[in-house]
Amino acid sequence: MSYGSRLFTLIGLALLTCGLGGCGTINANLAAGISDTLPQWAGGLPPDAPPRPGSAKYDEFMRERERKRLEAPPPKDDTGAASASLEAIH
Repeated sequence: MSYGSRLFTLIGLALLTCGLGGCGTINANLAAGISDTLPQWAGGLPPDAPPRPGSAKYDEFMRERERKRLEAPPPKDDTGAASASLEAIH
Protein backbone atom coordinates (compact mmCIF):
# COMPACT_ATOMS: atom_id res chain seq x y z
CA MET A 1 0.00 0.00 0.00
CA SER A 2 1.41 3.36 -0.92
CA TYR A 3 1.63 6.42 1.29
CA GLY A 4 -1.07 8.24 -0.75
CA SER A 5 -3.65 5.48 -0.41
CA ARG A 6 -3.06 5.22 3.35
CA LEU A 7 -3.48 8.97 3.71
CA PHE A 8 -6.67 8.85 1.62
CA THR A 9 -8.04 6.02 3.79
CA LEU A 10 -7.15 7.87 6.98
CA ILE A 11 -8.85 11.07 5.79
CA GLY A 12 -11.93 9.09 4.73
CA LEU A 13 -12.19 7.40 8.12
CA ALA A 14 -11.73 10.73 9.92
CA LEU A 15 -14.55 12.29 7.88
CA LEU A 16 -16.87 9.36 8.61
CA THR A 17 -16.09 9.54 12.33
CA CYS A 18 -16.76 13.27 12.49
CA GLY A 19 -19.97 12.84 10.51
CA LEU A 20 -21.30 10.15 12.81
CA GLY A 21 -20.38 12.18 15.89
CA GLY A 22 -22.57 15.04 14.67
CA CYS A 23 -25.62 12.80 14.25
CA GLY A 24 -26.18 12.57 18.01
CA THR A 25 -26.60 16.30 18.53
CA ILE A 26 -28.73 16.76 15.43
CA ASN A 27 -31.04 13.90 16.40
CA ALA A 28 -31.42 15.20 19.96
CA ASN A 29 -32.57 18.59 18.68
CA LEU A 30 -34.90 17.18 16.03
CA ALA A 31 -36.51 14.57 18.29
CA ALA A 32 -38.25 17.13 20.50
CA GLY A 33 -39.91 18.88 17.57
CA ILE A 34 -40.75 15.84 15.49
CA SER A 35 -42.30 13.86 18.34
CA ASP A 36 -44.88 16.62 18.90
CA THR A 37 -46.05 16.52 15.27
CA LEU A 38 -46.34 12.76 14.81
CA PRO A 39 -49.91 11.42 14.76
CA GLN A 40 -50.90 9.03 17.53
CA TRP A 41 -51.20 6.05 15.18
CA ALA A 42 -47.52 6.54 14.21
CA GLY A 43 -46.32 6.57 17.83
CA GLY A 44 -46.90 10.25 18.65
CA LEU A 45 -48.40 11.76 21.77
CA PRO A 46 -52.07 11.09 22.56
CA PRO A 47 -54.47 14.03 22.10
CA ASP A 48 -54.99 14.49 25.85
CA ALA A 49 -51.26 14.70 26.71
CA PRO A 50 -50.31 17.81 28.70
CA PRO A 51 -48.12 20.43 27.00
CA ARG A 52 -44.35 20.40 27.48
CA PRO A 53 -42.93 22.37 30.45
CA GLY A 54 -41.55 25.76 29.50
CA SER A 55 -44.14 26.54 26.82
CA ALA A 56 -46.88 29.17 27.09
CA LYS A 57 -49.58 26.49 26.91
CA TYR A 58 -47.98 24.69 29.87
CA ASP A 59 -48.45 27.70 32.17
CA GLU A 60 -52.09 27.99 31.11
CA PHE A 61 -52.57 24.24 31.63
CA MET A 62 -51.14 24.42 35.17
CA ARG A 63 -53.37 27.39 36.10
CA GLU A 64 -56.46 25.52 34.87
CA ARG A 65 -55.39 22.39 36.74
CA GLU A 66 -54.91 24.36 39.97
CA ARG A 67 -58.32 26.03 39.53
CA LYS A 68 -60.00 22.63 39.13
CA ARG A 69 -58.17 21.29 42.19
CA LEU A 70 -59.42 24.14 44.38
CA GLU A 71 -63.01 23.81 43.13
CA ALA A 72 -65.47 22.17 45.53
CA PRO A 73 -66.42 18.66 44.43
CA PRO A 74 -70.05 18.15 43.40
CA PRO A 75 -72.27 16.63 46.11
CA LYS A 76 -72.72 12.89 45.84
CA ASP A 77 -76.12 11.27 46.12
CA ASP A 78 -75.22 7.83 47.45
CA THR A 79 -78.34 7.24 49.60
CA GLY A 80 -80.24 5.34 46.91
CA ALA A 81 -77.26 3.34 45.72
CA ALA A 82 -76.19 2.33 49.23
CA SER A 83 -79.63 1.11 50.31
CA ALA A 84 -80.12 -0.86 47.10
CA SER A 85 -76.78 -2.60 47.51
CA LEU A 86 -77.52 -3.43 51.17
CA GLU A 87 -80.88 -4.93 50.31
CA ALA A 88 -79.26 -7.24 47.81
CA ILE A 89 -76.81 -8.54 50.42
CA HIS A 90 -79.37 -9.23 53.15
